[in-house]
Amino acid sequence: MFKRTKSEPVATAPTATKEGGKGRPTPTRKEAEAAAKARARAPRDRKELAKRDRAARAERSAKVREAMKTGDERYFLQRDKGPVRRFIRDFVDVRFSVIELMIPLLILSMVLGYTGNPALMSASSLILMVTLAAIVIELFLLRFKLRRQLARRFPDEPLKGTTYYALTRAMQMKFMRMPKARVKIGQDLPEDYR
Repeated sequence: MFKRTKSEPVATAPTATKEGGKGRPTPTRKEAEAAAKARARAPRDRKELAKRDRAARAERSAKVREAMKTGDERYFLQRDKGPVRRFIRDFVDVRFSVIELMIPLLILSMVLGYTGNPALMSASSLILMVTLAAIVIELFLLRFKLRRQLARRFPDEPLKGTTYYALTRAMQMKFMRMPKARVKIGQDLPEDYR
């Protein structure tokens, strides 16, 4: 019959990665049974049980951290899930605010306050007062604008906890925010978040 020689390459079908797939090959029956057996094996003592629990917690935490960086909402914490929270994150991230400069300004104020020079110490207290006043005004404006946008975009959704979520996100510096920002400053937000 037909015989293939060693020099002929074997034609392989191109592997298409399915979007939304699990991203790894399906384990063989032998591998799956071995993994199930290892999970089912009862720990011999408290130390082994604690070690297993720590490893499971670390694995879950790593999965959540990675999801926060990549934006995979399946592994987000409950407080970060849903279209309303996604809109709030984008609404806060698209704005530049004085609040992001709060920590550097407070550090500058502390450094100037410890110099011992009376002029710099008064400048330190002035910087502190102006920073706090600007933050209070900025937070009030953020709350007002956010509530108006939420009422327009999500009229049937409850607004409980949304202000606190937005304010805590706004008070973090942009590079420290988790889940990571998906939008750039000044970018237009889409109308539909459902």
